[in-house]
Amino acid sequence: MLTSLQNPLVKQLRKLHRARERREQQLFLLEGTHLLEEACAVNYPLATLCCTLEWQASHEQLWQQVSQTAQRIELVSPEVLKAIATTVEPDGVIVTAPRKPEQHQLPEIASLGLVLETIQDPGNLGTMIRAAAAAGAEGLWLSANSVDLDHPKVLRASAGQWFRLPMAVSTDLQTVIADYQAQGMQVVATLPDAALTYWEADLRQPTLILLGNEGAGLSPEIAALSDQQVKIPLYPGVESLNVAIAAALMLYEAQRQRGFNPEARSS
Repeated sequence: MLTSLQNPLVKQLRKLHRARERREQQLFLLEGTHLLEEACAVNYPLATLCCTLEWQASHEQLWQQVSQTAQRIELVSPEVLKAIATTVEPDGVIVTAPRKPEQHQLPEIASLGLVLETIQDPGNLGTMIRAAAAAGAEGLWLSANSVDLDHPKVLRASAGQWFRLPMAVSTDLQTVIADYQAQGMQVVATLPDAALTYWEADLRQPTLILLGNEGAGLSPEIAALSDQQVKIPLYPGVESLNVAIAAALMLYEAQRQRGFNPEARSS
């Protein structure tokens, strides 16, 4: 059992709190039982598993499953686990996993998707991933100057849907958007001063929804590429709406107009 915070592996894993180290090591952290279960459900590759004796004893089936797939297994003391974790009270298990390769190819989006520009808050990004998966979106594009897709808080906020939603990062969202338009998708931008409210737009056709930075919104260059611009109306005195809530409203309005039927899609 690893009990020393000076152990080389412990030092290595603690470095994964930082984006630069995740890029250099090509690893990221999965914290907690739920994320581990979601990773196993889609057979995501696992590198090193660290868990306490208590966790091992209370999750025997999951332990056996991971023992057959992870490259390395280590029992650690609660103090070591807490040092590795980014959360205040880890639930007994942390796993490292290989980063997804830089994805520049187009995700398979033919009906409904998101394009996110300069998103900075990892909780917002994770929530949008979760909302997109829940609403049946087919994929998500993220600008390269946004928070890392595999930031620990993004993983947690996605509630495991990070493993199920196709996602890609691009240094050139303008080209990404133009490619989808060439395939016949309409592009709808969310802007506070748009003439149309979001429920007045026709979202029944294949649609790509553009959402921007938490403070500044969409850049003029990206907004100008849209075929339609819509707003989410607010009562007087309310300055803005959280971008993750805006994403959920847009996605579910599109599906409402289409007669949302998750059962039909899953079958």
